[in-house]
Amino acid sequence: MSTKKIIALIFAVSAFAVVAFIIYKVMSGQTLGFDEILVSSVLLMSFFSAITWGNEKEKDGILENEELGKRITEQSSKISYFVLVVVLLIFVFIDYTVNAEYNLFLLGALGIAMVLLPLVEFIVSRKYL
Repeated sequence: MSTKKIIALIFAVSAFAVVAFIIYKVMSGQTLGFDEILVSSVLLMSFFSAITWGNEKEKDGILENEELGKRITEQSSKISYFVLVVVLLIFVFIDYTVNAEYNLFLLGALGIAMVLLPLVEFIVSRKYL
């Protein structure tokens, strides 16, 4: 078994255990905390990264530092940015319909998310002038 598969399996089992624990807490009426959300997110992020990128020693997939890997990272970053902005917009709408007023922090996060890509593009473009 390759190193990539072993690492992916470890992250998958860990993520499954944390998600099972979260489901147990929700079913037993306990509140979820910052730790559960953060740990499950980090484990899922690590799992997807482990199954996406190959190992240079074993030559078992796309390498992150190759041209194709950089193109994949560029495209996925831009797509995920727009998905994040849409999700934040939906959360602002849902929060407003539930609470009948806007959550200032959520609205601020949406505003920052909308400005972030053009701002970073501007800063990076200055590097080439």
